[in-house]
Amino acid sequence: MKRPFGDYAYSQGPIEGCFWADAVPRAALHRSAAQGEIDTDYAVIGGGYTGLNAALALAEAGEQVAVFDAEFPGFGASGRNGGFCCLGGTRAADETLERRFGAGAAAEVRQAELASVEHVAGLIDRLGLDVDRHSEGETILAHSEAKMAALRRERAEYDAAYGVSSTLVEKADLRAHGLNGTFHGALTVPVGFALHPRKYLAGLAAAAQAAGARIHGGSPVTGIERKSYGYRLATPAARIRAKRVIVATNGYGSEEVPGWMRARFLPAQSSVIATRPMTDAELEAQGWTALQMAYEDRRLLHYFHLTPDKRMVFGQRGGLICTPANEKRIRARVRRDFDRLFPEWTHVETPHYWSGMVCLTASLTPFCGEVPELPGVFAAFGYHGNGVAMGSYCGRMVGDLARGAEAPVPRAFAKPPMRFPLGPARRFWLGAEYTWARVTNA
Repeated sequence: MKRPFGDYAYSQGPIEGCFWADAVPRAALHRSAAQGEIDTDYAVIGGGYTGLNAALALAEAGEQVAVFDAEFPGFGASGRNGGFCCLGGTRAADETLERRFGAGAAAEVRQAELASVEHVAGLIDRLGLDVDRHSEGETILAHSEAKMAALRRERAEYDAAYGVSSTLVEKADLRAHGLNGTFHGALTVPVGFALHPRKYLAGLAAAAQAAGARIHGGSPVTGIERKSYGYRLATPAARIRAKRVIVATNGYGSEEVPGWMRARFLPAQSSVIATRPMTDAELEAQGWTALQMAYEDRRLLHYFHLTPDKRMVFGQRGGLICTPANEKRIRARVRRDFDRLFPEWTHVETPHYWSGMVCLTASLTPFCGEVPELPGVFAAFGYHGNGVAMGSYCGRMVGDLARGAEAPVPRAFAKPPMRFPLGPARRFWLGAEYTWARVTNA
């Protein structure tokens, strides 16, 4: 398969130290490979949040559905993210959305963000999933006085856009809220929660299978061919006949499956460390005691939260090359940033490190809909680092669309994204943005 990054990015190497695998190891997610001739009404390519939500929706509606993952369910971003179920999914400003898609387009996107969090919360409750849920909303931290001034101005915008009452915390009050670090203040928006991403993933897979979906691991789909009955899919050991197809590979997709995907998605590396469990005394020394998911309001953002067993999970964006040597350099950089933000924890070990790919689009919005010129093939991708909620929600919507049901897809998500320039080398467009962000401290 042709993919934007080198082979190491799609190997087991980047997740060897993933903390989430301690509780849900690869063996727990293993599914047998597809073999021989398989007939199904719906074939879902990709066993992450999007694919499993689509499969669950279809199976619960009584449809025949089979999922095919290249490695195992949750191998991609769904099994290695930071555990943020939060607002987001688009990088497009409201003004841009209104200009490109018409009046009310921004409100549609904001409602979809709220609905995505509610969707995941509803699934967790309905399915009785134990996902270590914690955090009351999400906290935005200001890394400079200028950013804090911006948060003061933007508070009313958040409240109006999402119908909430956010909480502004000035720098002097951070410790009292359990949010102390080298920050200049914070804004907490009361929407969303943190969770254990692999426990959520494992619960989705079990629920989809219980509803009747078949799930296969070790089954990379290497080709899609249109036929009179629908589509023929090929894996190394199986040939699949399907009436309809859902592509749910996000940042781990191929340029050729289907060919329409070529250069329409841009993987971007995100890297994470996790500390050992900390003592109450260590937490008090730093003044960060809240089980609150948070991120710094900057271009190369840092995102972090304490887990229920008092580990800090801390991640950031910024890698352009995924090799063992570069992973070592990135790990050191993440640790330096961690020490700078939390100087009282410089002695705390970080035994866990892993990395993975978020997925961007040139339109700066997700896509959720039917693939042009391929009737019966649907796709959902491009969540811009917020796939726990939005990937799950788009999975549900694309499953409904595939079976001909109505789905509240925002206009901004329904329009197919344009292609990035430079083809396979397109990830290097991010280099200019990353350099600018580091130089300007934006």
